[in-house]
Amino acid sequence: MSENRMDNLVEVSHLKEYFQISTGMFSSKPLKAVDDVSFNIRRGETLGLVGESGCGKTTVGRTLLHLYEPTGGEVRFEGKPIRTKANINEFRRKATMVFQDPYSSLNPRMTVSDIIGEPLDIHKMYRNKSEREQRILELMDRVGLNSEHASRYAHEFSGGQRQRIGIARALALNPKFIVCDEPVSALDVSIQAQVINMFDELQDEMGLTYLFIAHDILVVRHISDRIAVMYLGKMVELADAKEIYEHPLHPYTQSLMSAVPQPDPKVARANKRIVLSGDIPSPLNAPSGCPFRTRCPRATAACAEAMPEFKEVAPGHFAACDKI
Repeated sequence: MSENRMDNLVEVSHLKEYFQISTGMFSSKPLKAVDDVSFNIRRGETLGLVGESGCGKTTVGRTLLHLYEPTGGEVRFEGKPIRTKANINEFRRKATMVFQDPYSSLNPRMTVSDIIGEPLDIHKMYRNKSEREQRILELMDRVGLNSEHASRYAHEFSGGQRQRIGIARALALNPKFIVCDEPVSALDVSIQAQVINMFDELQDEMGLTYLFIAHDILVVRHISDRIAVMYLGKMVELADAKEIYEHPLHPYTQSLMSAVPQPDPKVARANKRIVLSGDIPSPLNAPSGCPFRTRCPRATAACAEAMPEFKEVAPGHFAACDKI
């Protein structure tokens, strides 16, 4: 992809994550959760990653952080490939994750203090107990939690407060890069805006870089500098947030954008909803060629032959469709 590599904090090249699924007593076949995905994330930016449930968004984030061992491809961080155990350990001091569900991602047997302090304990990032406690209180204050919350347990908090605890834990090692895996999807709408604004403020204060995974286009558009769209393990489009919102090129992206509610009644009436026929195919039995062809209004026989190249069709605007 034609970008200045000096500006890139994260570079993902031809990333693959296949899971072997049993199909009988002695047989199995690969489920291609992520299949040949490439993208870069610039320093200090937020790249939004969107797509329907099951498209592989979360698997991209977890494989990028080597929570899953990649089946193929390469991840580079600050120009260095992440391959060896030593690389991964160093990488995890600088890159972390905020998980989707604040109800299941926090250990119910640990106090808030111990949850937030766990990364400090693992990486031995303090000289004494007093320094550890001071760091935990700083992190709690940064995400809007009171110091008296430190000795309480996660089940005593609301969903929004639990997610703040998860964010404080993610900030413990002063990371440069955070994968945000649908961090507001389990929260009430009234709380979502507060958490999104906090992500923005933390990015400004700490110079953070985000991969922000979500299925809500409006949330992604609000926080993202660029947006990438996935379908059935493949990346189908990538562009600046405003560009992809106003001028989507791939037929799948056009369908997603047509479903976004419009506050202006005149615009809403003029907006033509693009309804896709059929269901998403199973990743275990993905169509040949372009995976979207079974639901695409532009599909031809040629679409079954090979996956279209993910290429730059306009400055900074990438798409994988030969019908553009």
